Amino acid sequence: MTSEPVGPAQGRIAIIGAGHVGAAAAYAIMLRALFHEIVLIDSNRALAEAEAADIADANALARPVRVRAGDYADAAGAAIAVITAGGVTHGTQSRLSVAAESAAIVAECVGSLMTAGFHGLIVVSSNPVDLMTFVAVRRSGLKPAQVIGTGTLLDTSRLKQTLSEAVEVSPASIEAFVLGEHGDSEVAAFSTVGIGGQTLQQFCAGSRVLDQAAIARQVRDAGYDIVKGKGYTSWGVATAIVRICEAIIRDERAVLPVSTLLTGQYGLSDVCLSLPCILGAKGVERILTPELDEDETAALAASASILRTALAALTTDAVPLTPQA
Repeated sequence: MTSEPVGPAQGRIAIIGAGHVGAAAAYAIMLRALFHEIVLIDSNRALAEAEAADIADANALARPVRVRAGDYADAAGAAIAVITAGGVTHGTQSRLSVAAESAAIVAECVGSLMTAGFHGLIVVSSNPVDLMTFVAVRRSGLKPAQVIGTGTLLDTSRLKQTLSEAVEVSPASIEAFVLGEHGDSEVAAFSTVGIGGQTLQQFCAGSRVLDQAAIARQVRDAGYDIVKGKGYTSWGVATAIVRICEAIIRDERAVLPVSTLLTGQYGLSDVCLSLPCILGAKGVERILTPELDEDETAALAASASILRTALAALTTDAVPLTPQA
């Protein structure tokens, strides 16, 4: 691990939470060489130092990146702060079941971040990610465009992969979106699927019949299946974090389904959930509203309603949702 200066502040990323997801994200970011410096922050300083040292060992065989443990003062100069700290689900627990625990943690992390003088972009992956994105927006006082939840980016990747196997086409050649909550009420929007300029129905005409309900269930339950087998998820969501950071730091203006605060899209507002967004250096530069069929539109509204109900429960639990004084 090097000790020399790493250049301008925009070359730094701070990852708050050095658990499975935070460590995996730091490792993947290091391999992609997106930043000159990666700072790991955790309430367990020994864990952050150990993970930083382990990743730095790997970095000796990769590209020049400084990886170290740090604190919120280090995060103040980061271009992006990634928040992975939060409650942990077990077995078949839904992501919403740890909302109160996660909200207290995320509110504290964001408050400490803003007190330190942070003014960059925040990427949230803590579950339930849509509620935690809302908490981060309100607690930070930043523009909503500056706070981005990983949302259904991973679910969308799973949908593309599942469709790829079903129709025998590379997932990179399939356009598709999972919308709404990253959770049990997510909406696999099959009407948005495109393959080579054709709709899914046109592409499959006369050749195969897809069980869309079964595919949607498989995508929705994929996380539960992974937790059942290994106790947690890490690599998939870490890669989603990296993809979002990459789109931001390279000002790609890439279209990705991420969680963001809605302002009237589909008649929905004051709730964070996933829609396709153009991501660039300023964060969410535009929220897109693909044409959905009637059932999908109703399912999206139902997903938003579930999130609002869960959010209302959070506010009664005295979770701080105002900027740090």
